[in-house]
Amino acid sequence: MKVKFHPEAEADASEAQRWYAQRSNIAARAFLTELKLAIDNVTKSPEIYPLYLSGSRRYFFPSFPFSLVYRKSNEVITVLARPS
Repeated sequence: MKVKFHPEAEADASEAQRWYAQRSNIAARAFLTELKLAIDNVTKSPEIYPLYLSGSRRYFFPSFPFSLVYRKSNEVITVLARPS
């Protein structure tokens, strides 16, 4: 299954990684590891995570105050920007 990031979602992830990196390189690496885990889990089983807004779904990070909001269409997972 293909994964695409909405440009704003990509910017959100980059901003979060930079924020953690300013405080701790270990935390920044852990955040990226958890982001990769989220993508892997959502790709393997996109339908098991709770419904969210407008037909999207939401995966909660276990160790960080973040979630991955996404929509599945055919064989593409689109990661969406967090709502404002």
